[in-house]
Amino acid sequence: MKVDHSFGKEKQPGSLCAEGNFANQLLGDLFVNESSVLRPVLNTDQGLNVTLQITLFQVIHMDERNQILTTYLWIRQMWADAFRHWDKDEYGGLDVLLVPSSYVWRPDIVLYNSAEDQFTSPMETKVVVRHDGRVTWDSPAITRTSCKVDTSSFPFDGQWCPLTFGSWTYSGNEVNLLPALDGAELSDLVENVEWEVLGTVTERNIVLYGCCSEPYPDITFTLALHRRPAFHIYNLLLPCTMISSLVPLSFYLPADSNEKVSLGVTILLAFTVFQQMVAEIVPPSETLPLIRKYYIAPMMMMTASTALSMLIMNIHHCSPESKPVPSWARVVILHHMARILLVRGVSRNCAGSTEAVKSDGHPKAASGRWLREEEEDEEETSGQKEPEQLLSNTSANCDDAWEEVKVDRGQGSCRSHCPPHWERLVRNIEVIRNSLSHQRETRSWAAEWRKVARVLDRLYMWLFVLMVISLSVLVMVKAL
Repeated sequence: MKVDHSFGKEKQPGSLCAEGNFANQLLGDLFVNESSVLRPVLNTDQGLNVTLQITLFQVIHMDERNQILTTYLWIRQMWADAFRHWDKDEYGGLDVLLVPSSYVWRPDIVLYNSAEDQFTSPMETKVVVRHDGRVTWDSPAITRTSCKVDTSSFPFDGQWCPLTFGSWTYSGNEVNLLPALDGAELSDLVENVEWEVLGTVTERNIVLYGCCSEPYPDITFTLALHRRPAFHIYNLLLPCTMISSLVPLSFYLPADSNEKVSLGVTILLAFTVFQQMVAEIVPPSETLPLIRKYYIAPMMMMTASTALSMLIMNIHHCSPESKPVPSWARVVILHHMARILLVRGVSRNCAGSTEAVKSDGHPKAASGRWLREEEEDEEETSGQKEPEQLLSNTSANCDDAWEEVKVDRGQGSCRSHCPPHWERLVRNIEVIRNSLSHQRETRSWAAEWRKVARVLDRLYMWLFVLMVISLSVLVMVKAL
């Protein structure tokens, strides 16, 4: 016992055989002497309305590099056949007949913007012929269409991809193409992991080509696609953000570690690798994608930071023959900027520098508190406290001896009790004293230059922190 729910009543096996006989009879009456080549109209001057409807089943792939969209569609075409209709009462109530598509005339509807290597005909599915002459032809198709990809906001971009259908041979006077719905049917859509279909827009166009005077209608279904950015955020943006955070930290490294330039070159290589990955995904265009701008900006920042690191290392490792820090740099960098940037030890060491500087810009040989603090700071940084302390004590003893010699020579008492080689001893002491004074001066100059390097390091670090934060905020605002 078989139940046909379409009719809502039971059918006996005998009735099924009777229905099969009526179908064979109807097939012979309708298609034996009828041609499927010409348009099924009574008058050749009469136009035939063809209704087109598509159902988007799946967005298979979007090839941004080649700008090709691959989709899976169900295409439905409907028209009225003036020669294939019957009275269903004469054929046992049979109102629908399924026949091969080659038995009836079919409109030559093609996809205008197809990107296939070679054109293929639609799948040979059966057509549904109703008793009133209405013909419905449903056929599936996997289409590859050209789609102009705009990657200026990649990976937060959206694309508009058209699917344009039209008759290749018949003009609008012969086949009038009409849309069945306002858009493509999306009820059976299979979700794509990368692209989200926001909707479709249907537009009917009448085109006049230069070869022909007749109008040619076409229907364009435009798919509104939006990229799901989670994959690219985790694999491209987050690594770039973490690597960018290392750019300002390169200025936090001490200049004595000799790793500042190596870190900068390593970060540049990492950015280059990610840049190549993006270049393989995004097609070449005149407008740079957002993510490439996000990569280029930190690369420029890293290049500038590497160059500045070289400058700071050069300042830090000033030779003893270098000149002292200019007075404007001592006031601006070592005094004001050091306080603003909270660089410890610089403002304390430079507290008495104005009183300890001669008119020619050189520090005095014995400058009291400032010189002792400079020597203490030098001892802490170099780790050689005992030799420096010995040198300072020796210098102080020589200074005291020189003062006693000057007093004795001034009072004239030296001639009575001084040995004969006293003058030569005095000259030697003066040479030693001048040498130690020069060493103290060069040490104080080198210490000041190292402090200048520390202040500039801290300044550039905060500048690059602000640049990285501003760049990340701009990218997120652009994405939203």
